Amino acid sequence: MNVIKRFVNYCKACYEELAHKVTWPTYKELTQSAVVVLTASLVIAVVVWLMDVVFKAAMSSIYPN
Repeated sequence: MNVIKRFVNYCKACYEELAHKVTWPTYKELTQSAVVVLTASLVIAVVVWLMDVVFKAAMSSIYPN
């Protein structure tokens, strides 16, 4: 019974925190964050692609077919 009571108290505490203590981002903040993440992901993808191209060219010059 003690485990059930602790679980219920935990659920109530989680609800209280999510409903009253957490500050949720505004739509503008959310879209700005999404743009930052998308831009960073694209930049990293391009950097990895360039590294792959350079590595492939280097390996092709070392080990020609």
